[in-house]
Amino acid sequence: QAQLEESGGGLVQPGGSLRLSCVASGFSFGNYIMAWHRQAPGKERELVASVTSDSTTVYSDSAKGRFTISRDDYTNTLYLQMNSLKPEDTAVYYCGAVHSWITGVNYWGQGTQVTVSS
Repeated sequence: QAQLEESGGGLVQPGGSLRLSCVASGFSFGNYIMAWHRQAPGKERELVASVTSDSTTVYSDSAKGRFTISRDDYTNTLYLQMNSLKPEDTAVYYCGAVHSWITGVNYWGQGTQVTVSS
């Protein structure tokens, strides 16, 4: 069955950087749009960034200029490089696989906690 496993979260000081990874298995990774979402306590899950199979990227306003999404279709891995982190970036970050945005996210990972605090 389809699986997505995130890693790379942790505690970082404001202004610091983290790189999240998501390893996929059990489905045709190269045929899916891949996305990072996040959910902060008491808030709805929101899209952070997405990347298509031809590497077209989309970012939320809060992520633009600070985060970079990328994918490696040879290793079925999705990445999110996060720089200049702010306390408001604190959330659980989820990897998702999307066949079509019309039908939404098909597969979710279990999430990885990112905490930005001094």
